Amino acid sequence: MRILLIGPPGAGKGTQAVRLAAHMSIQHISTGDLFREHIDQGTELGQNAHTHIRAGLLAPDEVTIRVVKERLARPDTERGFLLDGFPRNLVQAEALDRILADSKSRLDAVLDLEIPEAQVVRRIAGRRLCRRDREHIFHVDYSPPEVAGACDVCGGELYQRDDDRETTVRKRLEVYRSETAPVVDHYQAQGLVTTIPALGQVQEVLDRALVAIGQARSMPPARRAVGPSAGKVRGCRP
Repeated sequence: MRILLIGPPGAGKGTQAVRLAAHMSIQHISTGDLFREHIDQGTELGQNAHTHIRAGLLAPDEVTIRVVKERLARPDTERGFLLDGFPRNLVQAEALDRILADSKSRLDAVLDLEIPEAQVVRRIAGRRLCRRDREHIFHVDYSPPEVAGACDVCGGELYQRDDDRETTVRKRLEVYRSETAPVVDHYQAQGLVTTIPALGQVQEVLDRALVAIGQARSMPPARRAVGPSAGKVRGCRP
């Protein structure tokens, strides 16, 4: 199976991508991980990407496309893969189509995680990180520290990243909608998109995704919906 997972910030895309890929024994391909790999290895692509990332910018389309193309050419993707973070826009989606066509393959399913915008803001804006160890993460609503402002693990000061502030989150959502809507439309035209409600426990969302993948295996390409709110709105709704 060759699967693309799309979703707005805060939808739990990364969490679901890891679990889906492990469940299906296919490669989880994250553009974030790929860039870190190239940066650590000091490759030309990594240096190019790092220049933009360090400036707070996204890597150019041509760089991102080259990184993904190189990864998809590795033998371990022959059993299948799950793409996470790519394509971000229509240019990248059309490039992916060409990459797969050149290898005489195509995507089997596109899973579009749907979540209310208010919930995205609540999830992200409520995060707090420890200054001593950023792996120690808390949430003001879902997993608050025992002592406000202090890490339960090491006592470090908790802080909110600039990217997690509400105004920034809402801007990120605007960018997501403007860039991703054409990508979803592109794959809807190919009959590949299934809407997955992303609210609920991690296992519940995973189960919905597995149902959608099962449908993709057994049915011809068609617009598929899973769950009570599926098919209403793509990605993130107000």
